[in-house]
Amino acid sequence: MKTSEQLFEKAKTLIPGGVNSPVRAFRAVGGNPVFIKSAKGPYLFDEDGNRYIELINSWGPMVLGHAFEPVEEAVREAIQHSFSFGAPTRKEVEMAELITDMVPSVEMVRMVNSGTEATMAAIRVARGFTGRDKLIKFEGCYHGHADSFLIAAGSGAITMGTPDSPGVTKATALDTLTAPFNDLYAVERLIDANANQIAAIILEPVVGNMGCVLPEPGFLQGLRDLCDKNDILLIFDEVMTGFRLAKGGAQERFGIRPDLTTMGKIIGGGMPVGAYGGRRDIMSIVSPAGPVYQAGTLSGNPIAMSAGLAMLRHLNNHPEVYTRLEELGTRLTDGIRASMVKLGLDFTINHLGSMYTLFMTERPVSNFVDAKTSDLPLFGRYFQAMLKRGVYLAPSQFESLFLSVALTDELIDQVIWANEEALKEVI
Repeated sequence: MKTSEQLFEKAKTLIPGGVNSPVRAFRAVGGNPVFIKSAKGPYLFDEDGNRYIELINSWGPMVLGHAFEPVEEAVREAIQHSFSFGAPTRKEVEMAELITDMVPSVEMVRMVNSGTEATMAAIRVARGFTGRDKLIKFEGCYHGHADSFLIAAGSGAITMGTPDSPGVTKATALDTLTAPFNDLYAVERLIDANANQIAAIILEPVVGNMGCVLPEPGFLQGLRDLCDKNDILLIFDEVMTGFRLAKGGAQERFGIRPDLTTMGKIIGGGMPVGAYGGRRDIMSIVSPAGPVYQAGTLSGNPIAMSAGLAMLRHLNNHPEVYTRLEELGTRLTDGIRASMVKLGLDFTINHLGSMYTLFMTERPVSNFVDAKTSDLPLFGRYFQAMLKRGVYLAPSQFESLFLSVALTDELIDQVIWANEEALKEVI
C-alpha cells in the first residue's frame, strides 16, 4: 500500500472524512487523496516520491511559486524573535500601510486569521453600519463556512452535495438572500422586495468557487449603481482574486470601487491569515474605535505578517509579474482550446489572467446553474488521467485553477500535452 493510502486510512479514524477541508477528500473525482510532503517553485512532491506540476498553488496565494526565497528568508528572520505576542507589532502597521497603498478602495484595514473570519466580520460591520440585517449573496459564490454564507454555497459544499449545511438555523437563512450570478434583474427584484432591509451585497468579483466564472460586461458596475441608489454596502470578496488578477485585485482590473474588501491567503504568503478593509467611515465603527466587536489573539501574527510583507512588496515592486501571469494563462488556455478543436470537443473554458477552469460542458458558463451542467463523472476521470501524467488539478469541477510565475513555457507545454492525452483517454 502506498504511503498516501496508509496515511489516509489512519486519518479517517482520527479526522472527519480523513481531511481537514472537504474538497481534499477526492470524493468528487474518485480514489484517495494524495498526501503532499513538500513543494518548490512550480512542483508538488507527495509522500510516495511523485512530482506534480502545480496548478492550485494553495488555492491562490502562491503567485510566485512555492518556497519563494525572499518569503522564506523573511520567515527565517522573523522566527528568531518568537512566534506570537498577542500585542501590537511594527509589521502590522507596515502591512496595513502596504495594503492601503496597493488597494485604493481600502482606507483602513483590520487583520484577522482566515478568509472566513474576514467575510464574517465584514458582514457584521456592514450590518452595524447600516442598521439593517439582510444580505444578498450569489448562488455558487463561497465566502467561507460562517452560517450566513452556507446558503447556495460553492466549492466544497457543492462537491459534498450539501449546499445548505445542517446546523445553519432557519433564522440565519432568512437573512441571506440569493441571486444568480450575472443577473442584475434578480438583484433588483430582491432589493425591491426587501426595501430598506439589505445591509450589503457580497460577491467574488471573479468567482473561483463554482469554477472560474467571469462577470459579464456591466454586471459589477450595475451592482455598484444599485448599492449607491439603495444605501447598500458593496463587498468584494477578494480572498482569491486580491493581488492576483492585478496589484489592486479584481477591483483594479474592472475599475469598480467596493465599500468593503475581504482578503486572505496571499497577504500571509500562504500562511493562515486574512483581512478586511474599506472606507474610513465604515471601518471606524470597528472596536475599539467603535461599537462593532471583533477580536483575535493571533490576528496580525508576526510570522504571517513577515511572509506577507515579503510577498506583497515583491508584487508591488515588480509589475512584470502580472504581465507574465497573463502570458502564461493565455498560452495555456489557447493550447487547451487548440487541443479541443483537434479532438472535436467543444467544452467551455473560462479564463482571466492566471485563473482558469475547463468545464466539462458545451454550455457557456456564467452562473451556478450553467456550471452544474458539467459532466462530473467525466471530470473525475479527467482529473485522474491528469494526475497520472504528473499534473495536479483541483479535485473538483467547481474550482478555479491558479497559475504561478514559477511555471515556464516548457511546463505549460507539458500541461497542454497532458491535457490532450487525458482527454483522448477519457472521452
